[in-house]
Amino acid sequence: MPAPLDVDAVRRAPKVLLHDHLDGGLRPQTVLELAEESGYRDLPAGDAEALGTWFRQAADSGSLVRYLETFAHTVGVMQRPEAVRRVARECALDLAADGVVHAEVRMAPELLTAGGTPIEEAVEAILDGFAQGSAEAAAAGTPISVGALLCAMRQADRWEEVAGLVVRYRDAGVVGFDLAGPEIGFPPDRIPAAIALLDRAGAHRTVHAGEAAGIDSIRAALDGAHAERLGHGVRIADEVPGEGPLGPLARRVLDEQVPLEVAPSSNVQTGAYPSIAAHPVGRLHRLGFAVTVNTDNRLMSGVSVTGELADVAAAHGWGWDDVQTVTERALAAAFLDDAERARLLDDVVRPGFAALRG
Repeated sequence: MPAPLDVDAVRRAPKVLLHDHLDGGLRPQTVLELAEESGYRDLPAGDAEALGTWFRQAADSGSLVRYLETFAHTVGVMQRPEAVRRVARECALDLAADGVVHAEVRMAPELLTAGGTPIEEAVEAILDGFAQGSAEAAAAGTPISVGALLCAMRQADRWEEVAGLVVRYRDAGVVGFDLAGPEIGFPPDRIPAAIALLDRAGAHRTVHAGEAAGIDSIRAALDGAHAERLGHGVRIADEVPGEGPLGPLARRVLDEQVPLEVAPSSNVQTGAYPSIAAHPVGRLHRLGFAVTVNTDNRLMSGVSVTGELADVAAAHGWGWDDVQTVTERALAAAFLDDAERARLLDDVVRPGFAALRG
């Protein structure tokens, strides 16, 4: 007999996560302790439960602007390398405990330099933390691989510097480049030299597009920044009518199987859609788009990979076939070498789902 598709069973399923922000996934207790250590005095609450509630409510405002304000506090307590290292270690442990077998977690290292930390030290602290957490998870019997995606902030001018760091550290755990921050007014090809640097090095990239802005943002990410995956990408649904043909860009994204890093709870929080049931993730998946399901910011959205998958499955009538399909799509889209991808598929993902199917 197959296991019921509920939270407990989804937690046991091997999962792959492509879109998760390091500064959006801190444990509330860690935020408090790092604030105490560093003398950060601006936290809106003084105990872990109240602080976790504050983050979720502030992010639940229906406004992307208010949602992004919550990061002032998490980034504020991450201005020392030892703090970054701790947050990255706990991230790996938390994801492993949730049944994630491969994760690609993103962070803008330029945001970690306000306190005087050199940007290279920030990157090395992220990588050290992921390595330490992964080693501890393996020792505990929950192995996970974690790759780092380095974000350049669209509104800043450090793209070339971040692209250089992606290339420099790609044999040490950095798996790719991302553009994050405000889509509107800051096109993804605004600094062509950074894109050219990545192109010359053959570096992987995913670009936030199709979250706050629509089709033109997605087209620019693909054609201007040469994105291999779309961070969110959900506004491709603007060209997917209930009846009738797909728009030209939607047809291209479907035909080319461009991976969509969809994060439904986050989109609901920022006001893009009224509910998970009303979110186009189910429609896009049904039509064969390369949908993957992601958390975006586990602290702000109060979500886990398990909870997000279980909620989407319940809202859109998914069975184990659907959950396995989005997992295998995510693994196919991950910035892994082919041997490791094949190992995870054959030795971890497919046996894990076979056990749940009974």
